[in-house]
Amino acid sequence: MRHRSTGEFIQFLSSKGFHLSDDDIAFIYFGKKYTDADDELVNVAIETTLKVQVRFDGSYYIALLEAMKQSGAQSTYDAKRFVKNQEIVPSS
Repeated sequence: MRHRSTGEFIQFLSSKGFHLSDDDIAFIYFGKKYTDADDELVNVAIETTLKVQVRFDGSYYIALLEAMKQSGAQSTYDAKRFVKNQEIVPSS
């Protein structure tokens, strides 16, 4: 995933068939502001939430975003490394 804004990432997901509701999108931005997370972390949190939960789950997304921030993740690479190291996404 290359660097893109959260809005662009949401549009990308929609183009791939992952349609988020207006409430989901509002919650995504609430979580972004609540955790003071950059778009890169938010995008990885959205992607991981959808992979693990198979739908958008706001509480899972917020918990994951908070954990990423607590771990010191500051980039897409850091966030994805955190997800991998914590074994959050099951291996296929």
